[in-house]
Amino acid sequence: MFEAETLDLAQSALDACRARGWHIATAESCTGGLVAAALTAIAGSSDVFERGFVTYSNAAKSELLGVSPDTIATYGAVSAETTTEMAQGVLAHAPVDLAISVTGIAGPGGATPTKPVGLVLFGLARRGGETRTESHVFPGDRNAIRQAALKVALRLLEAEVTG
Repeated sequence: MFEAETLDLAQSALDACRARGWHIATAESCTGGLVAAALTAIAGSSDVFERGFVTYSNAAKSELLGVSPDTIATYGAVSAETTTEMAQGVLAHAPVDLAISVTGIAGPGGATPTKPVGLVLFGLARRGGETRTESHVFPGDRNAIRQAALKVALRLLEAEVTG
């Protein structure tokens, strides 16, 4: 289901978390659960991976993660503000040390002049720490954008633990 590079990235992220005794959870929109699926494709991941939230709709982001409807109305679902609240919402709703959130525009539609197809934002929230965000614009079609976002999310998880 996943290419070898993706599985290697998932294994590295899990190993890094395991070494620190950390548990992780995900909140995904445009990736639709791919990050959680890649992590759980690794045997033994249950000692690190706690849960995943697939919050594709704005209502789900608010209902499951506590993202403020005002944040979405003001900044949009694809924004640093929303991905921050998504990651923080994971920490509020799951007994984990680290959360990653992903929201973006995988296309082919949905773009605006300031938010192109391929724009993906990531949020990382660590319990007792600060939340940080990153944005990337990936080239390609819907599948290529989602796969690229998956790989970046896995790299970000590992880097947050080992950094």
